[in-house]
Formats: sequence, structure tokens, C-alpha cells
Amino acid sequence: MRTVDIRVPATSANLGPGFDALGLALSLHDEVRATLTGERGVHVTVEGEGAGEVDSGEGHLVVKAMRKAFERMGVPQPEGIRLHCRNRIPHARGLGSSSAAVCAGILAARALADSELSDDDVYALATEMEGHPDNVAPCLAGGLTISWSDHDGLPRMVRLAPDQRVRPVVVVPSTRLSTEAARGLLPKDVPHKDASFNAGRAALLIAALTRRPERELLLAATEDRLHQGYRAPAMRASADLVERLRAVGVPAVVSGAGPTVLAFSTSDTQDLIAPEVGNDWHIQLMDVDPVGANVQFPETR
Repeated sequence: MRTVDIRVPATSANLGPGFDALGLALSLHDEVRATLTGERGVHVTVEGEGAGEVDSGEGHLVVKAMRKAFERMGVPQPEGIRLHCRNRIPHARGLGSSSAAVCAGILAARALADSELSDDDVYALATEMEGHPDNVAPCLAGGLTISWSDHDGLPRMVRLAPDQRVRPVVVVPSTRLSTEAARGLLPKDVPHKDASFNAGRAALLIAALTRRPERELLLAATEDRLHQGYRAPAMRASADLVERLRAVGVPAVVSGAGPTVLAFSTSDTQDLIAPEVGNDWHIQLMDVDPVGANVQFPETR
């Protein structure tokens, strides 16, 4: 038997204006222990988020990602896989739970196969499985990431280190929303003035997060006209909370496809968030994860 431990962070994509491009790694993690047993069959146990809900066999997303990675590496598929998942990232809330599972599976397969699959290949395969790279990039690399596709359609990324004063706050509702449902509300075309507006705000957001995390700059930099308004009917409570927080000066956005709300806490906004949040929400102050996905073999700990 051979075992590997994978630790992957939650992520928040878009960050307001950076639709499908910007992502942030958060200090909330799922942990996966993957073992090749040498025996026939796949067995998955889950504690925490998704326990009793997700597939416990071949249909589990980590297993699917492992299988896809073994195939991509040209490695024979192992018959026996055992997973133990300790999940802390809420599912279907806009915090990158599926990206975390995909990245964990691919990294586990690479480690267990002792393959030379490059980091770029891991990133490309994870993006292929997810459909877009905005959550995948920060999950793998940590920090603040900018992702795009080159002229050959291959995903690329740049990792930046946010200013240490940046403190993300996630406000998680009890309700869920699938990424597919949220994306289905987006129009095929947007006005040129809205695209121009977001380009400027996304550039300003990079400056604010990495050099000047001041409330006034962050508040302006997190404005968006490309996706949040279109998605609001599917998560009215989230849209209303974002509006209330912004009205009192808190830089707040929808995290990813929602319905979680992401706020940036500064020294003069920390006391403004809780009064706007009702009992149906869970507030958690976080740090930015600077490392991203981590791989260890138990015997080396």
C-alpha cells in the first residue's frame, strides 16, 4: 500500500470585477488521505461537509480526478483506492469546493504514481475538468492569482502576494446554488461601457489588494457590472446583503458564483459587518492562504 496526504484551500473567484480571471486562496482547507490498497474496489469515507451526501465510490469527484490524471499520465488504473476526506469547505456556496476536490485528486494521483507530470500539466488538467481556471489557480498556487488562456487555449496564471493587511471575511448562507445555474443567468453579450468599467475596476483591485488595501480604494475596486447583477435573482438574500454592506462602507462582493458573500475587512470596517448579517448566515474571518495545495507522504511528517 502507498498513501499520500493532500491539503487544499477554499478559494473565492471573481472578487467583484475580475470575472473568470481573479481568485484568492483562503485559510479554510479540505484534507484528503489517498491510499492505493492493492485490492479491488474503491472506498470513500467523508467527515464534515458532504458527509452522507456525496458518492462513496467511483462517482466521488476526487476519485474521478485521480482516474483522469492516471489516464493523462499513461499510468495503469489502480484497482484499489481508499480515500478519507475531511471536508471543511462548504459545498455549492461559491468557495471552490469542486476545484479543491479536482486539484486534490490530480495531485494525489501524481504523487502516488511518482509521475513527472508538470505543474503546468496539473493546472491544465484541473482547468479542463472545472471548465475555467479562476478557482483552480489560487487552489494550486495560493495567494492572489490572475488567470487567462493563451492563444493555444492553454491556461496560464500569475501569482501575487496580497498586502498582509488584507483580511477576507466570508459570510456563508445555509442555502446552496450550483455554479451551472448561476452561470446560466449571464447574457451572451454585455454593453461596451460595462466591459470598460470592469476593466478599470479589476486593475484598481490588483493595486488595492497588493499595495493599498484602504477602504475607499477597495470599495471602488470591487464594483462590478458584468455578472453580479444578472445573477441576483437566483440569490436575492446575497445580493441584498452585498448592497447593505456596501451602503455602510464595507467592500463586499459575491464569492464566485455565490451565494456566499466575501467582504474585505479593514481596521475601520471590522465592526460594521456583523450588524448587517442575520442569523441565517455564518461569519468567518480568514487569512489569505499563501501556499495553496500541499502534498505530503505520512511517513515524512
